[in-house]
Amino acid sequence: MKIFSLNVILLLATCLFIFSSCKEDDEEPTPEPLTVETASNIVGDPIQVDPATGIPSTTGNFTLFSLRENKVIANTDSASTNWDIGFRGTSIIVNGGAIRTGKGGAYIFEGLFDELEEVSEAQVFDEDNSETDLAIPTGSGNGWYNYDPTTHVISPIAGKILVIRTADEKYAKVEIVSYYKNAPADPTTAALEDSRHYTLRYVVQTDGSKKF
Repeated sequence: MKIFSLNVILLLATCLFIFSSCKEDDEEPTPEPLTVETASNIVGDPIQVDPATGIPSTTGNFTLFSLRENKVIANTDSASTNWDIGFRGTSIIVNGGAIRTGKGGAYIFEGLFDELEEVSEAQVFDEDNSETDLAIPTGSGNGWYNYDPTTHVISPIAGKILVIRTADEKYAKVEIVSYYKNAPADPTTAALEDSRHYTLRYVVQTDGSKKF
């Protein structure tokens, strides 16, 4: 009887161990939280004022930026997939579409940055199909900013988050914090030359999923 009882106990212990091991294997590890990156003073074709004539001018070129690497990419790489978004004045381009090399795209999410936790599988991303048909709409109130004709200030619209599909088909959410150099609290005091300096807050999901 004692031997029988001991065998039963050993059998139960073995089953419990196997069950516990299987349960641990079934539990998915908690993913590490993604890092919120900040990029300051990305210059989007800055305005240069001629000191002799006072006439402002620009180059007309986009400043290309890699969200994946958090750095500006040389314009000589414009035909590559090394960049994800570009800035020129208030216009923002993506590296995807008929006139681009990458597989990027974008749409505007309406809500708070932290509220966007996942991109829907059904979500359609717009692309840059021509210089006048961009994924991110231009013009005051149409996309990410408002223009005040009295103060001439460009202000990011609260609750407008850019969702970017990168050139290599990863996903990022981008909040434009400021359009002015060093992100002043009161941009009405900023000089003309201090405009076109983007400050961004963003997260990139590099594992291929659409979860933030």
